[in-house]
Amino acid sequence: MIELGGIIILGILAQWVAWKFKIPAILPLILIGLLVGPIAAEFLSEDGTKWIEPIWNGEEGLFPGESLFYFVSLAISIILFEGGLTLKMSEIKNVGPVITKLISLGSLVTFFGAGAAAHYIFGLSWEISYLFSGLIIVTGPTVITPILRNIPLKKDISAVLKWEGILIDPIGALVAVLVFEFISVDAGGEFTKTALIEFGKIVLFGATFGFTFAHALNFIINKKWVPHYLLNVFALAAVLGVFVLSDVFAHESGLLAVVVMGMVLGNSNSPYLKDLLYFKESLSVLLISILFILLAANINYSELLLIYNWKTAALFAVIVFIVRPVGVFLSTHGSKLKLNEKLFISWVGPRGIVAAGIASLFGLKLASKGVYGAEYITPLVFVIVLGTVLLNATTARLFAKLVGVFLTQSNGILIVGASKVSRLIGHYLESHGRHVVLIDSNQNNINKAKELGLEAINTNIYSETLTDNIELNDVGYLMALTGNNDINKYAINKFSKQFGENGAFRLVSTEEMLDDNNNPHEGLFSHTDDFNTLTEVTRNFPSIQEIEIIDKDHLKDLIGTTQKDKDIIPLFIKDDEGQLHIISSYNTEIEEAKEGYYLVYLGKPLDVEKVDTV
Repeated sequence: MIELGGIIILGILAQWVAWKFKIPAILPLILIGLLVGPIAAEFLSEDGTKWIEPIWNGEEGLFPGESLFYFVSLAISIILFEGGLTLKMSEIKNVGPVITKLISLGSLVTFFGAGAAAHYIFGLSWEISYLFSGLIIVTGPTVITPILRNIPLKKDISAVLKWEGILIDPIGALVAVLVFEFISVDAGGEFTKTALIEFGKIVLFGATFGFTFAHALNFIINKKWVPHYLLNVFALAAVLGVFVLSDVFAHESGLLAVVVMGMVLGNSNSPYLKDLLYFKESLSVLLISILFILLAANINYSELLLIYNWKTAALFAVIVFIVRPVGVFLSTHGSKLKLNEKLFISWVGPRGIVAAGIASLFGLKLASKGVYGAEYITPLVFVIVLGTVLLNATTARLFAKLVGVFLTQSNGILIVGASKVSRLIGHYLESHGRHVVLIDSNQNNINKAKELGLEAINTNIYSETLTDNIELNDVGYLMALTGNNDINKYAINKFSKQFGENGAFRLVSTEEMLDDNNNPHEGLFSHTDDFNTLTEVTRNFPSIQEIEIIDKDHLKDLIGTTQKDKDIIPLFIKDDEGQLHIISSYNTEIEEAKEGYYLVYLGKPLDVEKVDTV
């Protein structure tokens, strides 16, 4: 009882430490697991036992016999399903060919490069070497996200690393499963007809079961045959059921089945998808916490001694400094990414839970069968996981500055609210080279924004999902444009430090608009225009105009004209370099203006030079 409770308490404590010090949770989790496991047994325990003993003498401990294998398999199935839920095909299409090459060509480079390195450095058989390399293909998003969250980067770089991490998880898992099946079916090393049949069965049953049961679950949910309070646990039971059923028909096909199931369900139009994802995220945090401590504690000190030599350092160096860069540079050849961006992507490649979990599972199974070299799998993979996480967590920010990808100024714009007004303004900003993201809880507004080619997120302003979104790292301006003044104020108070370092603005409320003495510092555009007036002008004149400014006095006259005409609302000043400067309702001083500058406004034309209409 003490051990079980201790694992959960230590796991959540490690998650808190990771949040507090802004490091990947995997780092404190593995260190705690090693401390209460092999280190405690060798140096801290008087009788030489571990403080937490997953398996002891094969048939004792917290998970005697095969039970640890079963628990790890079920836990990883839930984690991979949750990862599959986050894969939106529409977003993948926008990432570009670089991601496709990274998860295909890059995976092949890692598979063959790391496999050859393990074979020649450690003298392992080709089968074990390629099982090892298959396991370290993955670069998990649960590890990359905390690293990138604290580094302001261009959206393209963050997107590449994020999507590579998500998409490559099931690929690495599938490759490892297939290599394991080859070894299990024919441990002698000849790839026989039986092994090829097993290969086909894994792909066939995994893909078929995942696809079929995803649609079945979606049908049941949408028909409301399950009450809302049972929805999450019913989905959990369905995932576990699909995993077990698929595994019965084709051994080790369950992992592929749940990944496919998650991907299909994640791209459905189910209105309950957000509830499922939130529940699975919380469950994944708990399972990851338990798994890493358990798996690290299950390593024996003798296994650590196996890799306590120069060969381990050499293998790590080859994988990190040769294999990963070669894979990235081959995959990004011919892309628009610059050399410094390719270097940074090459540097950031931490491994995560799938590598560690499946390594422990397969390593223990093969070792129990007496396969030569299997005892190296788990400790070697853990070294790669721990080493890459430690390296990237401590140096990624510094390396980003060193190669020049660290954004010193964040010019992206986050717009709260995706109404027609927001879409019109966002489209104008996007067309002028600004990274714009709209957020709204109204799916209809989000769909209309996406139809215009805008990046839009369906989320609740009161949720914590925005703070974890690494694709918002380049956002430095915040504009709250909803019709609810409380929401606008909340957005400013909560997100101004994170997303409004260069400026956080909101629309004035109707009460503020009618009170000349109540003009908030963060007021946006005009003190005489609230959401209702912007909506009315947008309805009558759905276009954004530009009129050239002659000098400062001319701009003053133009602003005066907009204040008198209810059908014209000033928005920005565009300088002679094309940069846009937000007009604040509080700023009574006329901005610097000269020939070549433009006043950007919403409404009917004055003396129109250019028109941007949506």
